[in-house]
Amino acid sequence: MRLASAHDAPDTGHEADFRRLATAVAKYWVCKRGPHHAYESLECLGGNGYTELFPMARRLREAPVNAVWEGSGNVIALDVLRALAKQPAAAEAFLAEMSTTLGTDERYDAQFRRMHALLEAASSDPGSAAGLARQLIEALALTLQAQVLLTHAPAPVATAFLAGRLDPTTRGMEYGTLPAEVDLGALVDRA
Repeated sequence: MRLASAHDAPDTGHEADFRRLATAVAKYWVCKRGPHHAYESLECLGGNGYTELFPMARRLREAPVNAVWEGSGNVIALDVLRALAKQPAAAEAFLAEMSTTLGTDERYDAQFRRMHALLEAASSDPGSAAGLARQLIEALALTLQAQVLLTHAPAPVATAFLAGRLDPTTRGMEYGTLPAEVDLGALVDRA
């Protein structure tokens, strides 16, 4: 929704600069995370989910198509690097927006520092930026998600995301790996 609002804004200024970088980051992240999400959803249904009687089998087959339509991960990564090189204001706008949440949570602050260091490394040495591109985009995507959740989501949702995706002592790559201190009841009650 945050990115959609940036696309509704005029084609100049902070919103235009922010959306230039954030759109490419979102495309990459959705294309990479979509197939895994579809697989996990199908797994919830068990064997029935894989049969053609349920729509999940089709979703699982079609999820990788996003990368075909939007461009492969490498193409989108190059688009992010192109945005950084040709429109430095995009990185400035992204950083300005992400910095509004600094001081809210130390895990977010650490993620911001990691993201900022990767952004600086990619910007200062364009020749080696391609080797950092995927790491950079992942850092940008996670920081953006955390910033939006800290700004707009209920505290249990933001806390679960920070613990599950940013905290180096508790984060996991798979769904269902949230640490015990996350208030799962509050998350379930939202449904």
